Amino acid sequence: MLNLLIRRRQTPPTQFFSFSYSFFSSVSSDPDDDPPFSLIPKPQIQKKTEKQPHKNPQNVPNFPVNSDLPFDFRHSYSESDPSVEPIGFREPPRFSPFGPGRLDRKWTGTNAPAQGEVEERERWEVERIRVLGEPLTEEEVAELVEKYRHNDCGRQINIGKDGVTHNMLDDIHNHWRRAEAVRIKCLGIPTLDMDNVCFHLEDKSGGKVIYRHLNVLLLYRGRNYDPKNRPVIPLMLWKPRAPIYPKLVKNVADGLTFEETKELRNKGLNSLSLMKLTRNGVYVNVVQRVRDAFDTEEVVRLDCTYVGTSDCKRIGVKLKDLVPCIPILFKDEQIILWRGKERPR
Repeated sequence: MLNLLIRRRQTPPTQFFSFSYSFFSSVSSDPDDDPPFSLIPKPQIQKKTEKQPHKNPQNVPNFPVNSDLPFDFRHSYSESDPSVEPIGFREPPRFSPFGPGRLDRKWTGTNAPAQGEVEERERWEVERIRVLGEPLTEEEVAELVEKYRHNDCGRQINIGKDGVTHNMLDDIHNHWRRAEAVRIKCLGIPTLDMDNVCFHLEDKSGGKVIYRHLNVLLLYRGRNYDPKNRPVIPLMLWKPRAPIYPKLVKNVADGLTFEETKELRNKGLNSLSLMKLTRNGVYVNVVQRVRDAFDTEEVVRLDCTYVGTSDCKRIGVKLKDLVPCIPILFKDEQIILWRGKERPR
């Protein structure tokens, strides 16, 4: 009896194996049946194909770029003086800010000179007159001013201490694609000479300044402006480092001895400041106030606290030519100006 029980335990359940075999065989034979525990096939890895060529080769610029603009390309047009030659460079002139091989002009360290400037200038002036067309009437000017002069205008360009820069010309033409005029707001050092800013905006962009109030300008594109025929303006990829210029303030002012120069500096530091300049402020009345002060004073002090040392020197350079006067000291963000001996008292 015991042997019979042991044999029954050792015998495999043939009915279970036959049932499982028939079940799995029926599942595997039916391709439409997908039970939840079936194996998920592995995704097929696609082979890497070669990159397709660009479908629109016309949109890709051909280098080097050729531009017919008849002026030398500079980083800043309104804040640089072409007549002053630098005495050194902080980076080699061979490193062009337009990128290697991207412009057909040679970079000299300060600018990229134009070729055939006289002929291109005449052609540029003729084209500019054609694009501007007939002058705007007073009603048309008033309508454009009312549309673009407000602070909430979406077509605005801000001008900072670098003044009218080269890449700003491309921004102006981008605004002119959808608007007849662009609002330009100037702050900081360029506001000392707004006439210079207006000149370079008109000369370099080809537009016309139709409105000017303190530091706000409206630049009109012209009646016959065509966005598809805009001039070619290659962009600067980075801001070039400023070269080294001769020393602005001499140890001994021209026409004075060392003791007289030292006395004027101490007198200026101990005098009351004519006015206090703020950082990125509006300086449209600074030149006239300095001229009026020189009618009674020999030395004038400008308080430029929190303006910055570099901005103080830029202000002194512009006042030297605009007033005119002689800067004799830059110390602790204070500018000391001397009217000179040739100025009538």
